[in-house]
Amino acid sequence: MKRNNRDAQRNNNGKNGSAESFRLSLVDELIGELARLRTDMLKLEADFFDGDLHGAHSRSARNLLHYLALRQHDLRALQERLSSLGLSSLGRAESHVLASLEAVLEMLTRIAGRVWEATATAGPQIGFDEGRVLLKKHTESLLGAKPPSRDVRIMVTLPSEAADNYDLVRDLLANGMDLARINCAYDDAHAWTRMIRNLEKARHETNRECRVIMDLAGPKLRTGPVEPGPQVIKWRPARDCFGNVKAPARIWLTSIENPDSPPISATACIPVSGDWLSRLEPGMQIKFFDARGASRTMRVTDIAGKCRWAESTQTAYVHSGTPLYVSHSAMPMSVSRFSNKGKVGRLPARAQFLTLREGDDLIVSRELAEGKPASYDEQGRLIKPAVIPVTLPEIFSHLRPCETVWFDDGKIGGVIREVYDAEIRIEITHTRAGGGKLRADKGINLPDSELRLPSLTAKDLDDLPFIAKHADLVGFSFVRNEGDVRDLQAHLSECNGEHLGIVLKIETRRAFEQLPSLLLAAMRSSSAGVMIARGDLAVECGYERMAEIQEEILWIAEAAHLPVIWATQVLEKLAKEGMPSRAEITDAAMAERAECVMLNKGPYIVDALRALDDILRRMQSHQSKKSSMLRHLSLADTFALA
Repeated sequence: MKRNNRDAQRNNNGKNGSAESFRLSLVDELIGELARLRTDMLKLEADFFDGDLHGAHSRSARNLLHYLALRQHDLRALQERLSSLGLSSLGRAESHVLASLEAVLEMLTRIAGRVWEATATAGPQIGFDEGRVLLKKHTESLLGAKPPSRDVRIMVTLPSEAADNYDLVRDLLANGMDLARINCAYDDAHAWTRMIRNLEKARHETNRECRVIMDLAGPKLRTGPVEPGPQVIKWRPARDCFGNVKAPARIWLTSIENPDSPPISATACIPVSGDWLSRLEPGMQIKFFDARGASRTMRVTDIAGKCRWAESTQTAYVHSGTPLYVSHSAMPMSVSRFSNKGKVGRLPARAQFLTLREGDDLIVSRELAEGKPASYDEQGRLIKPAVIPVTLPEIFSHLRPCETVWFDDGKIGGVIREVYDAEIRIEITHTRAGGGKLRADKGINLPDSELRLPSLTAKDLDDLPFIAKHADLVGFSFVRNEGDVRDLQAHLSECNGEHLGIVLKIETRRAFEQLPSLLLAAMRSSSAGVMIARGDLAVECGYERMAEIQEEILWIAEAAHLPVIWATQVLEKLAKEGMPSRAEITDAAMAERAECVMLNKGPYIVDALRALDDILRRMQSHQSKKSSMLRHLSLADTFALA
């Protein structure tokens, strides 16, 4: 029995010795791999560090280069082996890369019974706590102090009505807006001035701070005009599920000579002769044949100054020049029985669109003439494909066959088949079932094309002096490379705008691919940040890649200690329709990992602002960047300790 125990002990000692030998071998292997990673970091720093950076960003730039060197490798196997030893796997090292790696190296050399000594010296590095401090400092420099009880700022795009609706601006500020965004692609300097004055007044009334960011319009590539449709309007009454009229259509009758807008919502507005209009009294019947030849009636109900209200319980299509006849009778219509004849004045033309289906050809024209739908002969054979112009015909020299094209936020897609001096032919490859509708003034994305266009347009350069005088930040649209950033910085210097924070809007595939060099260029300014323009970026890079791309932008910006603005379609359904989707609530919660979240305009923007404020307050106790916060979990109360 004693002999068996001694044999078992020897076997255990042998196993323990073998395990310890394997462990030390693993440690030596890891030390070698981490030392090589450290060498790569220092080499990338030596090769690309720019001594011309602003002093506030010098060490952050080194950390960014260290992070880029680290992420040039697939570290998953290394992470698993580090975790097996109970050590940090470097998964949260973004803000202090070299310090994290060296701490792990030091632990490994201690396990191996040695003392770790750096084989090469590094420049000033970022400590563990200092990375978070620098990100907070740079965020406050760009976006302002954080609001009470919330770490993430909220940016709101001001609608045009903010120029004349002070109450709206005050409500936005009172309900949590921390930055007001003015998009220079819309309105003008007079409207922008009124928006800013309303904001200053609201700041004083609410005692809340709010910075102003003005986005440069940039070279926006959009579809040109489409020929107008017929001058016809349609109205119809509201009906229940059985077809019974619940509410008549309300028609606003106004004079051709001095038209007035209806004081409340109208189903349709009809211009008529003022002399004929003045003779209309409540109770009179107005009869006519509509565009389909159907006999129709509307009844005058009210007098509103020189205008009249009428109601109709019938669906009607009315075109310019339609004769109108007045009757006091409800008898069937007979033109000879009526006097007091009027006529519908000129109606606005209906907005036309091009219907495009998979396999169709679309001609994109250099000439800014009105686009036209496809034309067919009597047998339904194509005579000429649909044609549409573009707002930037200079793109033609940069386009090549087989490159993809997306229209209207990715709703319609195609491939360039032929390129000529005056036009290009596109084969439609993606659209909804039954065909998509392409209208005027819709965005165009060319993710495969290398467009060599200036990022700053003549309009942008005209707007910069106003922005430098009135804004705190400038949003740089259509930025693609570091040369674009340096160009903006030079123009800001010329108009005394060096104090402006620069926000790089990452909205194209080129900008995403050049993000590290864009950040290093922006770090020549005193304050800078990044906006993830997720709408255009998803079209450019593919929707299936969007989750991955926004994660990478968050990581790289954190390594540079620069704040991120999470933008596009945040609570969009709530802002536009008053009711959120479940998916966008989850999306808004994920946005807590950024330093700022942007809301776009909509009729229910104040409701969306309140909801986002509440979501962000709740989430900040659960998540900080990539780290889950172990706040008290309410579900754990079920198993509370006695």
